[in-house]
Amino acid sequence: MPHVVTQACCGDASCVFACPVNAIHPNPHDEAFALAEMLYIDPVACVDCGACVEACPVAAIAPENKLGPAQLPFVQINALFHQDPPARPAQAPVPPIVRIDTTRTRTPLRVAVVGSGPAALYAADELLKQPDVHVNVFERLPVPYGLVRSGVAPDHPETKTIARLFRDIEDRPGFHYVLGVDVGRDLSHAELMAHHHAVIYATGASQDRRLGIVGEDLPGSTTATEFVAWYNGHPDHAERSYDLSHERAVIVGNGNVALDVARILATDPDDLAGTDISDRALSALRQSRIREVVVLARRGPAQMAGTLPELTGLLGRSDLDVVVDGAVPTPTGDVDLVTEQKLAALRALPTADRPRDARRRIVLRYLTSPLSVEGTDRVTGVHVVHNELVRDVDGGVRAVPTQTTDTIATGLLLRSIGYRGRPVTDMPFDDRAGIIPNDAGRIHGRPGAYAVGWIKRGPTGFIGTNKSCARETVNQLLSDVNAGLLADPRSDQRSLAELVGQRCPDAGDVVAWRRIDDLERARGQASGRPRVKFTDIEELRVALANAAPPRAGRRLVRRG
Repeated sequence: MPHVVTQACCGDASCVFACPVNAIHPNPHDEAFALAEMLYIDPVACVDCGACVEACPVAAIAPENKLGPAQLPFVQINALFHQDPPARPAQAPVPPIVRIDTTRTRTPLRVAVVGSGPAALYAADELLKQPDVHVNVFERLPVPYGLVRSGVAPDHPETKTIARLFRDIEDRPGFHYVLGVDVGRDLSHAELMAHHHAVIYATGASQDRRLGIVGEDLPGSTTATEFVAWYNGHPDHAERSYDLSHERAVIVGNGNVALDVARILATDPDDLAGTDISDRALSALRQSRIREVVVLARRGPAQMAGTLPELTGLLGRSDLDVVVDGAVPTPTGDVDLVTEQKLAALRALPTADRPRDARRRIVLRYLTSPLSVEGTDRVTGVHVVHNELVRDVDGGVRAVPTQTTDTIATGLLLRSIGYRGRPVTDMPFDDRAGIIPNDAGRIHGRPGAYAVGWIKRGPTGFIGTNKSCARETVNQLLSDVNAGLLADPRSDQRSLAELVGQRCPDAGDVVAWRRIDDLERARGQASGRPRVKFTDIEELRVALANAAPPRAGRRLVRRG
């Protein structure tokens, strides 16, 4: 029975290299890998060995005969990708890894990683595969994992199982957390370089793009990113409140984050009660009067930003009424296989003019752009223009406004039109691209400084895309080590621990994080939830001070 990759696919390609018959594609050597929405198993080539199941960090792979009803569409999706496969070798080529030349290195390699999300931890993982390496992972918050903790929707618990991989990385000899320390405020880049051979920045792309229209800053208009952080209990956003007293919410943008937010707003709160959603958010959603969520897309269905796995998962929900506002046109010219599948799924949907039923509904509305946000003291609606698609001489398609406009009444407007990195203290910054300028990870003009993840390449790819991105950056760093280009640090690990203790007495480490993890899981166990997060840092500190340490853990410097 062939195996199938499902919606939870993170794309880190561990399964690709585990497969003995090269049945999983695309692999990191393929041009299509960087833009692939998921990986696919060839049902003909698959030998049902199960190696991919063990390798997958998010439990996204299962035998075809063990799929639930919501996962069955992925059988066809996997098979369609391999309808006319090119000739391939029996085994996918493993990307080369630079090895440290131990004959030329005199001291253990020490590297600081700034950030603790997937890109940071994949980079730490690649470094710790080398002999005699120490990695200090710095994080502004007292808890790690970045968007895996605060960005993944609570009703996608399978995606969060990648935390098991992160835990394995944390257990590697030489790994250390420095939590609750803000690099750029508490410690400078120069101070990090004084204690390390190199610094890798993995700070992500946390700044939302703006609409640039009148009324955008009215109360009731905010970003989808902030809303996601709110319902996920991020300490910076957990205490916010949102007016959910109106019948309709509007989301501008139609990528995966927009679809996540639409789905959470439209889901029965009782179905979220067993997740790790913030208690404050769950309480607010129980009082919500929102019955319709309109998702606006500037261009047409063929240019949909949301991925096929995310769309397939949404359309498989029987508790939600998902409709399309208007017909789904047949695109002119050739479209790729993934786009064909998206269009076929959208064409099968009912249109928005059908009679409403008792379910909450999500309206997918294409070829629509906001012109202004209506309201005086707060949002009352969004004025929009209808667009048409125009093909450029180079074959590209762009949306052009028509003369037709209308207003959509709403009390909540969330924008989700893309992200960009924030400048990093003491690092160069490309304001147009929103990244640190770099050459395959080497930061321009800063010897010993490197970048990985979205701050390196921009907001593209998925969780697992960071694995190949991290390998590229780490290979650059290790090549520089072997070439003798990195200066030895002037101070040692104990000196770093003393500096951190002076600047940030409450800084946490692996021991502290494991204690927090245990406490959150214990808080959730009583109510049948995976965890109840600490959303207030002071409350967390009090609980941490009163809790017994876990058995396993590693401090920045061992005492005694």
